[in-house]
Amino acid sequence: MHKRTLGKSNLEVSALGLGCMGMSFSYGPPADKQDMIRLLRSAVEHGITFFDTAEVYGPFINEDLVGEALAPFRGLVVIATKFGFKLGPNGEGSFMDGMDSRPEHIKQVAEASLKRLKVDAIDLFYQHRVDPDVPIEDVAGAVKDLIQEGKVKHFGLSEAGVQTIRRAHAVQPVTALQSEYSLWWRAPEAEMLPTLEELGIGFVPFSPLGKGFLTGKINEHTTFDRSDFRNSVPRFTLEARKANQALVDLLGTIAEQKQATPAQIALAWLLAQKLWIVPIPGTTKLSRLEENIGALAVNLSPDDLREIESAASQITIQGARYPEELERRVGL
Repeated sequence: MHKRTLGKSNLEVSALGLGCMGMSFSYGPPADKQDMIRLLRSAVEHGITFFDTAEVYGPFINEDLVGEALAPFRGLVVIATKFGFKLGPNGEGSFMDGMDSRPEHIKQVAEASLKRLKVDAIDLFYQHRVDPDVPIEDVAGAVKDLIQEGKVKHFGLSEAGVQTIRRAHAVQPVTALQSEYSLWWRAPEAEMLPTLEELGIGFVPFSPLGKGFLTGKINEHTTFDRSDFRNSVPRFTLEARKANQALVDLLGTIAEQKQATPAQIALAWLLAQKLWIVPIPGTTKLSRLEENIGALAVNLSPDDLREIESAASQITIQGARYPEELERRVGL
């Protein structure tokens, strides 16, 4: 497995990570816990060392799952988790219940996450979404305290805007930004990537396969479970899926040339953008995990990348990537 370092930090991880959210939350009913423990351990055996979770996934049950599954590999893997939502002590609440990044709350979350993850220190602790009611300097300061206490190793931000990143980085160096980035969501290229490069911050794209769409396994006829949040995403309406099929067709054409799959081309394209980019595709299936890892063997030449760029520039992606209420929390 290839390794990459997140920005100028000393945090070295596998070139592909594993997003764990969908094992417990958001993409339909939770998968069987024992199956997911086996999958997480298989990921380690395949060379993946970077795992992404959050207290709000479940809430809490995804951290419990990751903590139990990876306990035998303590010190060999890097686990990232997140704080910043209002949740009750028994997991009451969700993404929709507002922010809470008060310093005292950050420290409470850290203590609870340490227990669930069964670790002595959180490798990478992200603010999950920017809290407009708490100055980012206070947030960075709270994480800095946790780092000095040895409870956290690295500070990250998720879906933050450029100015917020700069302000946070001035208080406590930011190791990584986690935001959506893929061939069907390229907004980070305008300001975000140049800023991260300037500051020496790594980039961890979530949904690198477009929430499953770029795999080619979703089309206008696909139906989702009632509990699947894609039902509320404008980009997944019937009309949008029909219009956006052109991008999947492009990936399929390149994949045929490269004897690869559309998912592998999508991931290989991301990996080719910057050496400090580490995508975290999620899955609940071993076959998909192995397929994703296969992207590391796909070599896209400068000519290939130019061909993809030229063809993709002719395609206009339809539909917002979030429902309106979630869109308001991005890029602050």
